[in-house]
Amino acid sequence: MSTAILEDKEILTKEILQLKEEKNALILAHNYQRAEIQDLADIIGDSLELSRAAAKTNNPIIVFCGVHFMAESASILSPDKIVLLPEITAGCPMADMITVEGPRRTDRKEYRDLLGIVFEFADAFTLRDLKSKYPAAPVVCYVNTSAAVKAESDICCTSSNALKVVESLKEDTVIMVPDRNLSAYVAKRTKKKIITWDGFCHVHQRVSAANINSLRAEHPEAVVIVHPECPLEIQDMADHIASTSGILRLAKEIDKKEFIIGTEEGLGHRLKKENPDKEFYFAYEHMVCPNMKRITLRSLRNALRDMQYVIKVPDDIRVKAKRALDRMLEV
Repeated sequence: MSTAILEDKEILTKEILQLKEEKNALILAHNYQRAEIQDLADIIGDSLELSRAAAKTNNPIIVFCGVHFMAESASILSPDKIVLLPEITAGCPMADMITVEGPRRTDRKEYRDLLGIVFEFADAFTLRDLKSKYPAAPVVCYVNTSAAVKAESDICCTSSNALKVVESLKEDTVIMVPDRNLSAYVAKRTKKKIITWDGFCHVHQRVSAANINSLRAEHPEAVVIVHPECPLEIQDMADHIASTSGILRLAKEIDKKEFIIGTEEGLGHRLKKENPDKEFYFAYEHMVCPNMKRITLRSLRNALRDMQYVIKVPDDIRVKAKRALDRMLEV
């Protein structure tokens, strides 16, 4: 790293810390953020974990270093606080694959053939269209969705509690949106019929059996831990399936020195800091979410300095979305 870049980093870091103190702001960073952003954050973690933690603080300003739906969740749980998203273009392609009313559709044929025996794909353009086809089925929405989709759902779930949430419902048929891979994970472990949206995370979807087999050949003693957003074939190859927080926990608990990790490589920063004597190999080279990496020290500084970009969920949506989140927390 050049001297000029190091000096710029030091200047920006100093400005950020000064602005944070002046404005009594709380900086949240998702596990997939750049290392330098994680190092400056007050709290690092999963998306909902961060929003819940922020709601318990007295800071009037929350700077969410993540993507749009995460900042929305912070606004839902902390309506009286100012929530800033440093990069307004930091979105989530999977969350954008489903809307309440606007048309969204992905190509289903290939994955219908691959996974159709596990659950039924929803042939619908919008969430409301899907609900009209299955009026008796409650909607379980992954937290990786917009506030509007949460408001249209009955209950939310995370990657770690999705099965428990589905099992808590009395109905035998359940709609799950938007991730087909998380739905496949649940469908394999429940007797309920799962109707799923055909959405996916492009980062996790790219993990292949060849990736895992190649790494296992190189590191035969390594433990394979993958996120449930990975395809079902990859889940079946893994030793453990876990959320990012679950991966962090397992890496500490398992008495092994090598791990093959099936999630975004930003998690590697925490994995290495918390387990300096262990080695972590990510499923494929450059397993990166570009949206998660949009936020830089400069954009974080600008957000605090200029109070941009404010994410505020309207009350009519916020109240309904919070109801879905609260119902999940009751489970």
